[in-house]
Amino acid sequence: MRPRFRDSYTNMESLPDAILQYILSNLTEAKDVAACNCVSKRWKESTDSVKRVNFPRNSFESIPETDDSDAIVLKMVSSFRRLEELVVLSPFSSKGLASWMSHVSQSLRLLELRMDNLASEEAIKEGPLKLDCVGLAKSLETLKLWGVLMLSIPKWDTFPNLRSLEIVGARLDDSTLCSALRACPNLSNLLLLACEGVKSISIKLPNLEHCKLDFYGQGNSLLSLTSPRIVSLDVQGCSWISVPETRFLKSLSIANIAGRVYMVDFRNLSSLEALSIRAVQWCWDALSIMLQQARDVKHLFMKVEFTGNDTLQPFPEIDFVEFFNNHPKLQKFDIHGAMFAALCQKNSLKKLETGFAIPCLEEVVITVRSPLNAEQKMNTLESLVKYAKGLKRMVIRVLQMKSNHSSADDFCDDICKFRYMNMPLVQIE
Repeated sequence: MRPRFRDSYTNMESLPDAILQYILSNLTEAKDVAACNCVSKRWKESTDSVKRVNFPRNSFESIPETDDSDAIVLKMVSSFRRLEELVVLSPFSSKGLASWMSHVSQSLRLLELRMDNLASEEAIKEGPLKLDCVGLAKSLETLKLWGVLMLSIPKWDTFPNLRSLEIVGARLDDSTLCSALRACPNLSNLLLLACEGVKSISIKLPNLEHCKLDFYGQGNSLLSLTSPRIVSLDVQGCSWISVPETRFLKSLSIANIAGRVYMVDFRNLSSLEALSIRAVQWCWDALSIMLQQARDVKHLFMKVEFTGNDTLQPFPEIDFVEFFNNHPKLQKFDIHGAMFAALCQKNSLKKLETGFAIPCLEEVVITVRSPLNAEQKMNTLESLVKYAKGLKRMVIRVLQMKSNHSSADDFCDDICKFRYMNMPLVQIE
């Protein structure tokens, strides 16, 4: 009887080329590709057709020297006939990256690198060199960088095919960021997360459609964005925002957890469907302009605690009827604390008209934090149920309500009674 492993070996050797290529085309982990080299000579010769390879963070934990791990990566990537996607999350040197790029820069379409040079002793010396090596891959379509130090302008020419740029965790300044973006003129997707050092940035990308910017710091960054095709925009950490061309903008989120939002300039929000406004403080003029321009919004999320240009000031009264008449297409409304209180002023329903209705509202999420003006708040809740005929779900979140007075208990009792009277429409969290 022949040993069983000989049968297994024969079966693996006799696989049709199409099946073998299918197996190899679905392998991305470097260790799996390396294991295929040990199956047989035929399999080893076939691994040159691999197009994607990924080196996870722990790929070389047992190898203390970076030069040795660089050499291993070089040996593998140079064995591929046409590598299109390379992901390296394990430590590497600028010298190693340069050697890899010399072999695969022409064929690469996707490159993802964990730079890890923000806190390195060699960061000032090594960081720009790594970025310079990235510039060799001129055919890239997607570039993702983690932990980037960009204190000097990278030596990038142009990435004509680059459509998506993602940088997560970076220290940079205005001039270096502007220079890097100029080298990517055809971007359609831009993501900058936890970027520190940006003070004033002007972005001009004619093909940009999706943009997410998260500037870390004091919340006083200035942003000017000129992208006539922009569809979704998410901005965090800016106090002054100007986006003059927004004809196609459908989703907009503005947040500032560290500072104030003083000014927003959006010329046309007629296509806007989803709007999220979050911050400790907004200038009331800026906030009211946003609400006036976003008349056709379908999903509205509001979490703003105070208004005022400098000092913290409470919200002015917001008329309930006028608000919903100005937003007739609103389907989902998520409202927090101070804004809900502003809708619940004593005379909020004074302009109630015959035939008034909230035609499209289907879901309301309300966060309540204070028992003050409890009667007016209950009237507002009842009005939402009464006039939103298509309402399918109301969630009331009672969050951190602090009061030593019995009014807090009475208010909670009223909310519970309201839920009981409107089950299963109303839920309490």
